[in-house]
Amino acid sequence: MLANSHYIRQGPDYRFGEQQSFLDVRDTFGFAATRVGRWVSDAESAIAANLVFDSLADLAFIVNVPPITLGLRQSLNLDFGIGGRKGVQAHYAPGSRTLALAKNAGAGALAHEFWHALDHHLALVAFKSSAVIPAISFASELWLQELPLKSHPLNQALAALFRLVLLNADGSDASRYVSRAIALDKTQGVYYFSQPTELMARAFESAIEHCASVRNQYLVSGTRTGAAYARGVYPDDTDLPQIFEAMREYFSLLGHMLAQ
Repeated sequence: MLANSHYIRQGPDYRFGEQQSFLDVRDTFGFAATRVGRWVSDAESAIAANLVFDSLADLAFIVNVPPITLGLRQSLNLDFGIGGRKGVQAHYAPGSRTLALAKNAGAGALAHEFWHALDHHLALVAFKSSAVIPAISFASELWLQELPLKSHPLNQALAALFRLVLLNADGSDASRYVSRAIALDKTQGVYYFSQPTELMARAFESAIEHCASVRNQYLVSGTRTGAAYARGVYPDDTDLPQIFEAMREYFSLLGHMLAQ
């Protein structure tokens, strides 16, 4: 069976006790396809489908978008229990545009990996020079490279979000959050925490966990307490309320646009 099928969740009841399948997940949230690994039993698949369904519904509720928005115009695939790597909770594969959850370790990483999928999607659609942008690119990186965004209120909100998370108040230098990540990378001799894609994914999952009305450990966990938070890996309590509101504003516009 799944290593742990019990996760703390407090939020609206979307299923009203009804069992969901991964086909229901596909259709409700607008994924191009969902796949379940051959070593996942029917019982495990049923448990996981409910966990994933509730988590995606919570995500849509928190950022205030229609659930079908999360499939990114049916460009995003979802795998469960396929091709897992030891110690990896989840990952986003840009080559196949697949968000993959590990069978026994996927809990808590869904929000983080969804941002990676969105970051990739936006790199392909939001910039003026999208025809010449490599297929595997991320909007957060392109924005820092000062590639021009297409003129649209949605992209103005996206730029405002990037500025808030990545730059200081007047835009002249890195934000405190980014500066902490750079210092952390230097102490460890790596380039990871200060990568734009990772900075934005951590900011996004922190904003999701910041939402007081919903708690879902399968969707996101560990951004507000623990060793990683103490080391400054995530935005602090001073910046997080503003980041949360900027995220909500962006996603409200995104949901409206993608639902048209």
